[in-house]
Amino acid sequence: MPSFFKPILAGAQWPARLVACLGAATCLALTFLVCARLPLSQADLPIIVAPLGASAVLVFAVPASPLAQPWPVIGGNIVSALVGVAAYEAIPQTAVAAGVAVGAAILVMSLLRCLHPPGGAAALTAVIGSPGIHAAGFGFALVPVGINSLALVGLGICYHRLTRHSYPHRVATTATPAAGLHAADIDAALADLHETFDIAPADLDALLTRAEAHAEARRRGRAISTSAPPTGTSAP
Repeated sequence: MPSFFKPILAGAQWPARLVACLGAATCLALTFLVCARLPLSQADLPIIVAPLGASAVLVFAVPASPLAQPWPVIGGNIVSALVGVAAYEAIPQTAVAAGVAVGAAILVMSLLRCLHPPGGAAALTAVIGSPGIHAAGFGFALVPVGINSLALVGLGICYHRLTRHSYPHRVATTATPAAGLHAADIDAALADLHETFDIAPADLDALLTRAEAHAEARRRGRAISTSAPPTGTSAP
């Protein structure tokens, strides 16, 4: 298989990826049906906002990602929509308002520890959306954006529990580090690289600790147990 057809995520397995596809399809459709019971069409508001499709990718394909946890999904989408509405109302030039909305949304999400990529799309939608979205003002952040996000997260939690995956993500218990690796060592290595990675430090610690255990077992010519508590990283 050519390399560009191979999974780009570490640990990605096709059976689990298919389960993620089924979950995204099912839960996004259910979110639409749940929100369709709200009187949104009469107010010229969408039943479901486009950024929720991107949220579903994160929640179901990479449920261990810090960007996919419930608070980033719900908080990130809502506060970004609020920022987008504020930018639209304060800046008359659409192009400038769009840029400010997305940039400010990233800042606010970072400060509130709810960074969520689809939030940028929610902020942009508030600026370039329909007249109904503009007429809704700050209420757009709650209905439909907030309701959509709450429904998706709730359904995501139920689906992941049915499929025996951890969501909200919990870090797997690890063995004692084989070579005395400490969290401070990981922090120092991350600082050296000057990059941001889509993995929680605790998950990185658990991964490196288990890799150390496997390396030590390989050097001694024996295998270690591969059993571990279910984590969100197993899905993708």
